[in-house]
Amino acid sequence: MPSTKVVVIEDEEDILKVIEYNLNREGFQVRGARRGEDGLELVRKESPALVLLDLMLPGRDGLDICRTLKSDELTRSIPVIMVTAKGEESDVVLGLGLGADDYIVKPFGIKELVARVRAVIRRVPPDSDPADQELIVRGPLQVDTVRLRASILGESLTLTATEFRLLTVLAQHPGRVFTRDQLLNRTMNPDAAVVDRNIDVHIRAIRKKLGDRAALLETVRGIGYRFTERYG
Repeated sequence: MPSTKVVVIEDEEDILKVIEYNLNREGFQVRGARRGEDGLELVRKESPALVLLDLMLPGRDGLDICRTLKSDELTRSIPVIMVTAKGEESDVVLGLGLGADDYIVKPFGIKELVARVRAVIRRVPPDSDPADQELIVRGPLQVDTVRLRASILGESLTLTATEFRLLTVLAQHPGRVFTRDQLLNRTMNPDAAVVDRNIDVHIRAIRKKLGDRAALLETVRGIGYRFTERYG
């Protein structure tokens, strides 16, 4: 059985208690911390399935904690959901750039919180690395990373090398939001003279080739793109 441990790092006691109560009720094993350093210690001790991380923390803020988690070999593979107040779009973009897997905006509903936690935990099977997948199947889409082929409903897609890399990265992590900079870093030649809006052009081209399944690639306004978790 996959781990159901969740570490919540949240400095507001009332919010922390509400999150702990509701996630425990849903079958998760929740440990909470109100300071970043205490949260880091908990994560290293518990090796949870997920970290729910508030951005506004006393002392070291959430971005610094996220940076530390993602730079440590022992914790870098643990998914992180950032919790942020409205109007902090720049922090969200930075956090995703540091490797956070998702974000949720305060105030949030408990049903939404539980759904996000479940979605992030189930994205990557235990002890597997999405980058090692040879055949990616997402509903009507198949991406063969060995033969460098992609098809939709069995029909081959004619993609450029960059389009193929973009589609592969997004399909490997359904539901995860990628900033344009992240996609540039993962798909573009480092010596090429490119800007982040190049990604928009490539995404439009891929969507056109996907036809009536173009909605598989979702725009997250002001941030970037993700592959939908609704494959229908």
